[in-house]
Amino acid sequence: MLDPSIPWKDVDDTVAAIQADLRALPVRNTGTMRDVRRRYSRELKTASADFILQLARKLIQTESTRWIAYELIQNHPQAFKCLGKAELEELGRGINSWWTVDAFARTLSGPAWLKGQVSAELILEWTRSDDPWWRRAALVSTVALNVRSQGGRGDLTRTVRICRVLVKDHEEMVVKALSWALRELVVHDAGGVQAFLDQYEADLAPRVKREVRNKLKTGLKNPRN
Repeated sequence: MLDPSIPWKDVDDTVAAIQADLRALPVRNTGTMRDVRRRYSRELKTASADFILQLARKLIQTESTRWIAYELIQNHPQAFKCLGKAELEELGRGINSWWTVDAFARTLSGPAWLKGQVSAELILEWTRSDDPWWRRAALVSTVALNVRSQGGRGDLTRTVRICRVLVKDHEEMVVKALSWALRELVVHDAGGVQAFLDQYEADLAPRVKREVRNKLKTGLKNPRN
């Protein structure tokens, strides 16, 4: 662990210190790793935005520390404010699983969109990607618009704009994300979600129709019988 009283100058030394602290954990899971991330967020509070972004670029090169990189940016206000199209697409390079996509979209791209740092046109670009993980990222980015804990107040227009493009996409991880995006919107505009289901009944995957209708009727994705 680096001494917080020393000015932060060397990105590689900081990466090495983070990785050493992670290796030293007696139990390595999301909770214990997040404790390490929180400690570094505190210690790096006065580091420059550029330092944090450079640090994140290094950390995403290792799969297990990718989400830590994202959270370091999320918890450094000045670094987060630097996120635009180029930065997001650089930091998203290599997303290739549900958890890497969701960490990226929930932590960075969705909140950046919510705060007006990127436009809907960027998210729409991702819906047209040949890579299903980027298509999932587009849908998961809408979650921030509708989750109150992230400052979302409900945004039928922007959420449906993204969902509409992908109604016929039956790639499993895209289907699951479409269901998620619509379910998060239910609490804000159940009527709008029902209208969407009615309009695209013939195109939507059975999972989406089942889970979203369950949410509309019971408040749960998969209610117990």
